[in-house]
Amino acid sequence: MNPNTMYITTVVLTYWFVSISMVYLNKILMSNEGLSIPAPLFVTWFQCVVTVVICWFAGMLGDMSRKKLPQYSALPTDLEASKSPAPISKPSFFSQFPRAHYTFTTGCKVFPLSIIFVGMITFNNVCLKLVEVSFYNVARSLTIVFNVFFTWAILGMTSSCKTIMCLLIVIMGFVMGSWGELNFSLWGTLAGVMSSLFVSLNSIFTKKVLPVVDDNHWTLTFYNNCNACVLFIPIVLYFESEVIMDGLERQLKTTEFWIAMTVAGFFGFSIGIVTVLQIKATSPLSHNISGTAKAAVQSMLAFYLWKNDATLLGVLGIFTVLGGSLLYTFVKMSENRHIAQATPPPQELTKPLVAEGTPVAQSNQRGGSD
Repeated sequence: MNPNTMYITTVVLTYWFVSISMVYLNKILMSNEGLSIPAPLFVTWFQCVVTVVICWFAGMLGDMSRKKLPQYSALPTDLEASKSPAPISKPSFFSQFPRAHYTFTTGCKVFPLSIIFVGMITFNNVCLKLVEVSFYNVARSLTIVFNVFFTWAILGMTSSCKTIMCLLIVIMGFVMGSWGELNFSLWGTLAGVMSSLFVSLNSIFTKKVLPVVDDNHWTLTFYNNCNACVLFIPIVLYFESEVIMDGLERQLKTTEFWIAMTVAGFFGFSIGIVTVLQIKATSPLSHNISGTAKAAVQSMLAFYLWKNDATLLGVLGIFTVLGGSLLYTFVKMSENRHIAQATPPPQELTKPLVAEGTPVAQSNQRGGSD
């Protein structure tokens, strides 16, 4: 393997390891009464606290790294490089993280998104607690369906027949997987559907709120989790105070419990980093393909590790959902490419199309080839 291929392989494998480990570790924390407590809201709150601490620490290191940037000299020319073979210092990995500083004004502007964020991670973890790991991807498979619905309801944008067909395949896989699941949980499945709904809303509201934090994803992560830490406190106290008090005499006194909680919080933060790395190392399409393949491996591995009962209809439902999601990705990428090809670049719009005897069709073709 050449270095580039080696790097891409390492990034993809890291994404798979972090993502699958995060799901499996959260499943243990949500449902293993010997190690943890049956309090998904408390577990989720603690993971938000861990994320805030990591964001603050990474921002501190990033601030230190950026202060050193003026000391780096500009990139030398080839002649200068030949005279000075010493390697040029580069900014550290942490330079991408902004300083974690909370302001009440910005926090209030992010607050509506934080409510959706809390709903998303709450229903996600409740779903993971109640359903089998092998069925988890099926229970949360309706995200793209809600994406298309909200795009039509909020933005007024219609979808093509190919897109609708992909959604029907996903819905059919959801029904097949639910019907074929032996240990079916109605409440767990409903939590998965609600999680999909909030994931879709989260993506829409994120685009609106990002300008508030200067389009910085890590700053938004910090504010979202800070707000979530506050929002979760009354919810946890109302629904899980008795469970937590019972756990104080057993699991909450063990070192294993807090190590598992901290590691799960670290993985929850790391998934954002490895996702960005995979998209940069490959492409958005390759990232979606990798995510679909990872979900298939995650579900199949669950049958072996968690001893989940498998049925033919349940397995067909899993692969139908993943196949429909993958097909949807290809359709959307193809449609976006056609739109880009049909739209001339801005610089050509300012030029007379007949100034050099160039037909409109040829002008559009040149724009598409770029």
